[in-house]
Amino acid sequence: MSLSPYGTWKSPITARNITQGSVKLTDVVVDRATNITYHVESRPSESGRSVLVESHSGRDIVGKQWNVRTGVHEYGGGPAIVHAGVAYFSHFTDGRVYAVDVEKGSEPRAVTPESKVLRFANFDVHPKHSHLLVSILEDHSDSSSPISVVNTLCIINTKSQTLTPLVSGADFYASPKFSPDGTRVVWQQWFLPDMPWQGAEILVADVLIEKDKLEIRNTVHIAGQKTTHSVSYPAWATNSTIVFTSDKSGYQNPWKYELEASPVFSEPLNQDFGEPAWLLGRPPFAILDDSKRALFSAFQDGRSVLYLVDLKNGTRQPVDSPYVWIQTMQCTGAGKVVFLGDRVDVGPQLVVCTINPDSSAHFTSLSKPPDTPGFPSSMISVGQPMTLKAAPDGRPVHIVYYPPTNPEYSGSSIPGEKPPCATCSWRSHGPHRTRVEHDDPVLYVPWMGVARRKFLRIIRIRQRFRLAGHWGIVDIEDCIQAAKIISHAPYDLIDPERICIRGGSSGGYTALGAVSMGSDLRTFAAATSCYGISDLRLLMDDTHKFESGYGHRLMGGTNAEIPEVYKDRSPILQGDIDKVVPKEQAEVIFESIQRRGGVIEYKLYPGEGHGWRKEENMVDALERELAFYEKMLKIKAEYA
Repeated sequence: MSLSPYGTWKSPITARNITQGSVKLTDVVVDRATNITYHVESRPSESGRSVLVESHSGRDIVGKQWNVRTGVHEYGGGPAIVHAGVAYFSHFTDGRVYAVDVEKGSEPRAVTPESKVLRFANFDVHPKHSHLLVSILEDHSDSSSPISVVNTLCIINTKSQTLTPLVSGADFYASPKFSPDGTRVVWQQWFLPDMPWQGAEILVADVLIEKDKLEIRNTVHIAGQKTTHSVSYPAWATNSTIVFTSDKSGYQNPWKYELEASPVFSEPLNQDFGEPAWLLGRPPFAILDDSKRALFSAFQDGRSVLYLVDLKNGTRQPVDSPYVWIQTMQCTGAGKVVFLGDRVDVGPQLVVCTINPDSSAHFTSLSKPPDTPGFPSSMISVGQPMTLKAAPDGRPVHIVYYPPTNPEYSGSSIPGEKPPCATCSWRSHGPHRTRVEHDDPVLYVPWMGVARRKFLRIIRIRQRFRLAGHWGIVDIEDCIQAAKIISHAPYDLIDPERICIRGGSSGGYTALGAVSMGSDLRTFAAATSCYGISDLRLLMDDTHKFESGYGHRLMGGTNAEIPEVYKDRSPILQGDIDKVVPKEQAEVIFESIQRRGGVIEYKLYPGEGHGWRKEENMVDALERELAFYEKMLKIKAEYA
């Protein structure tokens, strides 16, 4: 093995071979009538369009002119469902819902009226009247302001191509599901300014179908409360039992409803079962086909863990798993659960978990691993979760450290040199957590001899409350303190003079704030913000409905109530159709720093929204970012 200064290690990994031909798995769909598994994948090489795929064969269900994606809540999720061999999906281009026979491969036919203002997502098919679908309906007829968008639940009659209102009055809806016998329906709802993980409700109602018209009666609120606590992911175990998660204990734990709502566990477990629901769908558990047990995923020490849970007596058994991140769990029958899973050395795959008679589990991959370079595990930097005590109050700060990794090098040729570090606040997205994971920068950066650190922010609900009124203070300070701690004794892992910080969306806000309004502006040598927030005042005025109340609790009030706070916490690389953080925010920063003679680079990607979806833009963004670090840290990486 060779010695060479950190940051100059020769690497065969380029941005091009990381992204070329790669796909991102975004959803899992199981046909309940046939137990055949399908998945949705986003393809950067096809301009980022999403495709519904039959998982075993890898066969596309729709042609290249179709984009299986929804714009509901802007972030989307839940764009498709398959029932008895018929797929129903939202086509992102026109927002309409289409039906297609998955075996015949016929041309999709529209089942909703033509409209330029309606969006649909999160479908469920009635088990006996399969031409009737329940769906979220998002109506953009009035675009005068974010809150003028109207969200409801509706019934789609796929025969007549008509829509019938079902539930209205709340600001948002999610997870509508019919009971197995079709006599009841359950759903989640919440109101502004709450996000679904801050305060939400679950309701259930009787279903009445007469003359091909579906109505509901006897609506009952079963769990959850505005502002106080959230409930999520309702699912039917039987015709009389609903399983969901609730954070009433301070952690998202399994609950159930029969005659009344009650926790599944006799004592709450200090782990969160399920992620904050930025996207629709993606349940963190699957009820097995015996209806008595469920396989749950939870978060512990920055990674996913699995539990086999007895829904009747509340016992749980840990299930050993090599997957550090698990989401979107669905039962496929015969004691099998399929989910999206990441390992530290392999990117997201479609995984089948088979529960054996002794309650142990066997895992097999149902999909081809993402077409990244396919290097052996010795070439992958494995994340090391760490909990630090941040000064001055000693509160815990959670990070994942990725050391420089390249089997051709044993270290630096400069005695005593510590590696530079690209600190990632990417996953510190608002009041959330990050994870040990396998992603593009993990492959790309450590090979050059550059360490990488990710800030683990806010795993538990009580920690989320710590951010209330302190967004833009606590999160930024934690990043600064963590960088200082690991760059000095007793850790001494990285060079304190060569630390960069990067992030996207509100992680971009953290990155910008850390170099403009933190307690020590010398901590980071440079910052990268991808579609990040720069002006909280404009964010609250211009963002979409889903996040229009997001800052109220995090800031301690509205912009009208506390304008100086919003101004003081606004740290005055973007897509031009971003509805979450408009490009004007990045342009304000660029012009301001350029006017004062600072070093800044700005790139606008036409046709992109809140995140990069097109391969050429993903490659360009990675290459530009690395070149920026090389310049700012005075290093030059060489490529084989």
